[in-house]
Amino acid sequence: MQEERKGFWLGVAAYGAWGLFPLYWPLLKPSGAGEILANRMVWSLVAVVAVLAWQRHWSWVRPLLRQPKRLALVAAAAATISVNWGMYIWGVNSGQVVQTSLGYFINPLVTIALGVLVYRERLRPTQWAAVGVGAVAVAVLSVGYGHLPWLALTLAFSFGTYGLIKKKVGLSGLESLAGETAFQFLPAVGYLAYLAVDGTGTLGRTVPGSYGWGHSGLLLLCGVVTALPLVAFGAAAVRVPLTTLGLLQYLAPVFQFGLGVLVFHERMSAAAWGGFGLVWAALVMLTWDGVRQARRGQAPAVDPLPRAVAADL
Repeated sequence: MQEERKGFWLGVAAYGAWGLFPLYWPLLKPSGAGEILANRMVWSLVAVVAVLAWQRHWSWVRPLLRQPKRLALVAAAAATISVNWGMYIWGVNSGQVVQTSLGYFINPLVTIALGVLVYRERLRPTQWAAVGVGAVAVAVLSVGYGHLPWLALTLAFSFGTYGLIKKKVGLSGLESLAGETAFQFLPAVGYLAYLAVDGTGTLGRTVPGSYGWGHSGLLLLCGVVTALPLVAFGAAAVRVPLTTLGLLQYLAPVFQFGLGVLVFHERMSAAAWGGFGLVWAALVMLTWDGVRQARRGQAPAVDPLPRAVAADL
């Protein structure tokens, strides 16, 4: 019971940190989303290699290198999470925090839909109803925004696809992050070098009255900010039931939504409130169904949160 309680609070810390990311990315301005993304890739690899070295956990590397198909999947995961990270950073720094939260609210529904399309998995009636309500919510939100909530959909589908790929790869969170950022590293370093030569990069530069070494320090911290919640999540995942993690996952978008409305004062139209209300209703249905099945001792038909897939926001 003590270990489970510890795991619960580690899970709260992990998802709480991910939910508070919208407070961090604006601190990195005037860096653009591309430069922030490149720094996150580079320094995340540095941070995760440091953690793996501390744990002396390298036994997974050689078997992975001997499996070209598995390596290709890691490369695909790296490409997919790059899209997700880049769009998330851009969305937050362009004043669309509420819509980024929508992407992670609807992600479980998208993951279920992908499970049906890709793996031909069968849904229970409540799950079908939840997906249907989610589709109606997107239609309502499209009316409210005047267009499809493409940012939210891009985040949801990119992360849903990322989850499917990671499920096939079968690496832990830290192992997966190390492999993915290894693929991202050279393109990211190349982009940062280009910005430095072009004179438009901000890493290591000081501009009086604008930014200085503190700004560069915040860019370097991207790696720690990415790795630490993942370490906490990994420690939580082995201590608490999957149903508990499934409930905790909603902390991140709840925090993001709260920050968007209460801190960044983003406007919410009546249609937007209606759309979010439908999304929340769908998630209540999905959660209730999952908890009910867990109490019966049955595995969910479609697992919206595989243990190997942390919310790498």
